Amino acid sequence: MQHLKVKTVSIFTFASLMVQARLILLFFICFLSSFGIINAQSESALPVNEIKFIGLQKTKDRVLRQILQLEPGKVASKEHIERDLQILKNFSSIGDAFYQIDTIANKLNITYDIQEINTLIPIINFGGIKNNVWFQAGFSDINLFGSGNSISASYRNVDKRSSGEAFFRALRVRGSKWGYSISLSKWASLEPLYFPDDVTVRYNYDNNSLGLTGIHQFSLNRSVEFGGSIFEENYRKQAGENKSNLPGPDRLIQQKYLGKIGYLENFVDRIYFSLKGFTWNFLFQEVYTKSDKSIFNHFVIESKYFALPDKEINFAFRLRFGISTNNNTPFAPFVVDSHVNLRGVGNRIDRGTAQAVFNAEYRHTFFHDEDWGGQFVVFSDFGTWRQPGEQIEDMLLVENFRHFIGSGVRIIYKPIYGAILRIDYGFDLFRLDERGFVIGFGQYF
Repeated sequence: MQHLKVKTVSIFTFASLMVQARLILLFFICFLSSFGIINAQSESALPVNEIKFIGLQKTKDRVLRQILQLEPGKVASKEHIERDLQILKNFSSIGDAFYQIDTIANKLNITYDIQEINTLIPIINFGGIKNNVWFQAGFSDINLFGSGNSISASYRNVDKRSSGEAFFRALRVRGSKWGYSISLSKWASLEPLYFPDDVTVRYNYDNNSLGLTGIHQFSLNRSVEFGGSIFEENYRKQAGENKSNLPGPDRLIQQKYLGKIGYLENFVDRIYFSLKGFTWNFLFQEVYTKSDKSIFNHFVIESKYFALPDKEINFAFRLRFGISTNNNTPFAPFVVDSHVNLRGVGNRIDRGTAQAVFNAEYRHTFFHDEDWGGQFVVFSDFGTWRQPGEQIEDMLLVENFRHFIGSGVRIIYKPIYGAILRIDYGFDLFRLDERGFVIGFGQYF
């Protein structure tokens, strides 16, 4: 019995010592952890003393400071610094960026190492199907004089008719949240207009326009635009048409005034040439025609979503819905077009007063080095339209649906912003004879 008693005491003593040891160890760990946390917090949440940029070539220092969330005097954590780093990477003239932190007297000196890319790029787009070819040539700079402003000018030839446009956009006037854009354009094309009884009449179409827009940025990701334009539309039946047997006027000239307002939210991050995040916007336009004093309304909402589950895989989706005043007219605003919504369908093969379009892409990066990248793309372009004068539920009719699928490649030159050569080939799932190439610069969406 005595032996058992001693043994019992020994067991309880050992257990007690173990509990005490564990408590001491736990306390010691908690103490070290608390100390570490305090240090980590003090290191990662300190006031900013200075922000510097190195490696800048064209972009002005003040332009980058305007878009950063941090500034001297603000308390910064690692998350804040890395978010500003991504903001810099999203800027048009920056291909990549890195940061260094120096802690002096409990204050942070942050240095961003910037690798700039060329933003003065050519505009080269072309595409089409048999007897239906178009091309565009010009230039664009989205970081004019290193200020973050945009300018572009281009010549376009569609159906052997010449067009041109010039555009300037300033997002921040003198560092404020206000900006503006101005545009001047001449559009000339051959427009097929669709009348009852499956009658198609070909018109030479000209549109001359001057526009001015105001811009206000609520934040880096949210902005509103409002403004208007004056334009003149000129429709003239193409030479060679048997005018006496065809519906529609021989010539129609209309002077119009357009007012618009749009809202944008953009939370898309750029990781080299891949995208991650979402963006959406809406645009409302009202057009007043001087000749008959009529008013025409036009509303479009569009959203895009990009997923990056792997560094080689990028999913991209675009959903677009538009609706307008439902006049029974061949001059409907929404078109079915290869280089706008359905790859392979051709140029302006149909029109409507409402549309719903869904585009999906699987982008697979098969090559990526310091300067070049390559992607293989599989896509699905799906859409439906409301014919002029018809009911909105007619968009659900099978005959109004079009579905094109296909594949393509992207050849990407990273030192130049947006230098992506795009080649796609699409065909209609239900009308296999409708197919074609679409070639251009930049991603399709």
